[in-house]
Parts: sequence; structure tokens; C-alpha cells
Amino acid sequence: MSDGKDGEGLMSAAVRESVEGRRLCPGCGSGGGAPRGRKGGFELLGCRACRTLYVAALPVTEAAENYEGYYDEGNLAVPEFIDRRLDEIVAGFEPYRRTGRLLDVGCGAGTFLRAAARAGWEAVGVEVSATAAEHNRAAGFEVFNGFLEEARYPEGHFDVVVASEVLEHVPDPGEMLREIQRVLRSGGLLWATTPNGRGLSARALGLGWSAVCPPEHLHLFSRLAVESLLSETGFGRVRVITEGANPVELLRALRRRGPAPPAHAAHGEQTPHSVAGKERVQTGYELNAFLSESGPRRLVKDAVNGLLRLSRLGDSLKIRAERRG
Repeated sequence: MSDGKDGEGLMSAAVRESVEGRRLCPGCGSGGGAPRGRKGGFELLGCRACRTLYVAALPVTEAAENYEGYYDEGNLAVPEFIDRRLDEIVAGFEPYRRTGRLLDVGCGAGTFLRAAARAGWEAVGVEVSATAAEHNRAAGFEVFNGFLEEARYPEGHFDVVVASEVLEHVPDPGEMLREIQRVLRSGGLLWATTPNGRGLSARALGLGWSAVCPPEHLHLFSRLAVESLLSETGFGRVRVITEGANPVELLRALRRRGPAPPAHAAHGEQTPHSVAGKERVQTGYELNAFLSESGPRRLVKDAVNGLLRLSRLGDSLKIRAERRG
């Protein structure tokens, strides 16, 4: 848990909820979110202050229970081009190497662990899915099966902490960020990604966007919300850019002539994250594989991402931040 030096005086989202009797915005802590509709049996609110989209009430089940059966042979293997891209990302961590230790929070299929190991890092992981944790242990990695706070790593233990597609899943992202800040050494790097709640797909598709999928995703932050949350939890030199979009999903919505959610979601049933999440990831893999096959296609991809960064409309928030001393 936090040593209290950073983010002093902040009240966690979970505590604020119990005090107020209702959930406040997990991005900025403000109340009175505007109703945005229902999906998967959950009421969704839009924060008037920071534009974060979030569920009005947290699921009654433990978070880990939502990921039983999430991983299987199909999504524990990834395309080769993903490994190449992760090698490039990990190469960017080199200026932060002091102890040589890297932590991957929510390590999933272990792609970041393998990339870090190839670059000579001592890479360990945290994963709530027992299936994924065992998969990575079988590959020779040290992986804690549970939540980050339960792992009780020493303070200042890691040079780099990776949290790819994690913040949108946890009930109290502020608490997780404070714990990440604690286990990072002074000046250490947090590298993270999370869906952009104000990106192109979010604006065009509304609740029909596949990333809006409670109880898997409990909130989709705006860029400003992420920057504020990181600053409040002890991080400095914060940089958040937006990249990526899935034209396959956008075109499908246009063919439907409207961004209406799937029928089972509209009727209040839970949208299976194993369907929404896996379809989104699979179509993303296919598109990226196509664009990575040749030099001209990679130039197109780079140009589009450049526009999405400038417009701040990319579907993914790419985060780099350092622990303040």
C-alpha cells in the first residue's frame, strides 16, 4: 500500500463510495455523473467534469471471479508481429535500468514478460487469472496469482512497471496506481495503456463500442482524467498520447446504420467479456498484421496514428510516467 508521501489526503474511490452511498467518478472523484444508458445489466454514467464513462455501481462478485475461464489456448498465444512490437517498446525502457527488475501487472499471456526477458530484464508478473498465471509459471516466470496489493513487493523494488489494459478493469484504479508508485524506485517508469473513453470509436459508437463491456471494463477514462489521476497518485513527467482505431468495428456499425448495442446487452443481460474482448482483440490483431506486412502499409499506419495523436482521438491511451522522488 502507499507510504502516504504521495497523494496525501486523497480518499480512495472505494472509501468515497461507502461514505457517500453511491459511486463517484473514479477519474476525478466528482459526483452527479450524467446517465448514459445501460449495457450488460449495468447503468453507465458520464462524468461531467473529466468525461470518464463508468458503471454507477460496482459488480457484487469479486473481480477475480470475472476472469475465470477468460484465458484459454486461443488467447494465450499471440501473433509473431506482436513480439516484434513489444521488443521495440521494451528497448525504450533501457534508460531506466538500474536494478534490472521489471514487473508486469496483469501479465496475461506473458508477452511482455518474454520481451523483457529477451532484453535481459529480471521480469516478474501479477495475474488474477489462475490459468494465465500457471501458463507463465510453466514458461519459467515468477508470477503472483492475485491482486498487486496482495503480492507485498518491497518499496522501490522495480525500475519499470507495466500495466497494459489493466486500469479499466480494477474497481479502484487510484489504489492500484498508488501501489505501483510505491513499488517503483524513485524515477522509475510506469508504462501503461487503457481504452480512450473520448476517442474516435467512443464518440462514434457510444455504448455500442465493444470496449464498453461491463463487468469486464468498469470505467473508460479520458486523457485528462488519466493525467490528473497519475499526478494525484505520485507520478511526474506524465505523458499520455492517443493511438489506434479499429475501422472494422466502425464499418460494421455504419452498415447497421447506428451504434446500438447488441440485443443481449440492450435487454439487460451481461455481455460476456470473453466475446466482446476477444473479438476486439482478434480484429485488432488481424488489422495490425495486415498493416505490418510491408513498408508502404507501415507508412500508412504511422500516418494514421500521427493524425490520431494530434487530434487526441485514438482509441488507446498510451501512458508513460515516472515516480516522483
